[in-house]
Amino acid sequence: MRHARTAFLILMAAALPAAAQQPAKAPGPVAAPVAATKPATFVGSETCGMCHEDIAKALPKSPHGQVEKTGMAGLKNGGFKGQACEACHGPGSNHVETLAAIDIRNPAKLSPAEVDRTCLTCHRNQPTVSGRLEASHARNAISCTACHSVHAHGGTELVTRKPAELNAKCESCHIDVKASFTQPFKHRVPENAMTCVDCHNPHGSFKPGLQRMANANEPGCMNCHSDKRGPFTFEHAPVREEGCQSCHAPHGSANAKMLIRQEVRLVCLECHANLPTSNTNAQVTGVVPPAFHDLNSARYRNCTVCHQKVHGSHIDRNLLR
Repeated sequence: MRHARTAFLILMAAALPAAAQQPAKAPGPVAAPVAATKPATFVGSETCGMCHEDIAKALPKSPHGQVEKTGMAGLKNGGFKGQACEACHGPGSNHVETLAAIDIRNPAKLSPAEVDRTCLTCHRNQPTVSGRLEASHARNAISCTACHSVHAHGGTELVTRKPAELNAKCESCHIDVKASFTQPFKHRVPENAMTCVDCHNPHGSFKPGLQRMANANEPGCMNCHSDKRGPFTFEHAPVREEGCQSCHAPHGSANAKMLIRQEVRLVCLECHANLPTSNTNAQVTGVVPPAFHDLNSARYRNCTVCHQKVHGSHIDRNLLR
């Protein structure tokens, strides 16, 4: 019996395939996908839409859908007509064959500088991006797609235009500015009667803080506060040198005139203090000769009672009238 059982086991082992007799090997690391080596060619947006159906349906409703119909003006043969997807993602023939993400350019995985370079391929000469490469958004690695939804699908828009949504987008990064609007006196941004882009140009400006300009070279404040606009015969130097923000806090203030200090005199004394005076009376704390502005007296504590034309005057060098 023992010999019969041994012979049976020998016959069964011989009948098994050679691979089954070898011990199981531990699984090795999965090989990383390798990009196709042959140069990719354009396949057209219809091919892309076979897989990316939701984006293909939304694209014609966005401004980028115009590229699909007519191409980009100024480029040879219209440029990218019928190839709007590949205008940003690059030729897609290799991606169609392999379905590998490595064979297509995905701006969501590129650095901000590379994303901007892709967008500026078409948008470089448009007025809206003047100064874009010098703007603080670019220097701080904020890419175009951080604010713009390129495909404009899923309920989003390429350019946010509704005041509430636009302000919310800016406040998502500028949290300190959002907190400033909780002060008693402010521009009506929290009520969405204004938007951040009414005063700031997110694509770039020649003024600090991406501030918009009015009348070519004046602060954007003059678009609304035109009564404060010059030129004046007698100018108040800070208005010309530093602009409105030298005295005003546009995002919010404890002062009814949105001054940077709670009282008018405290704003004035930031410049008009410690100046020479011929008066040696220690009790007099006024500044500009003749130094009769005794700030211990209540009548001198509101400078604008006398100096009414603080933004500039045509007839009085002391800005009295």
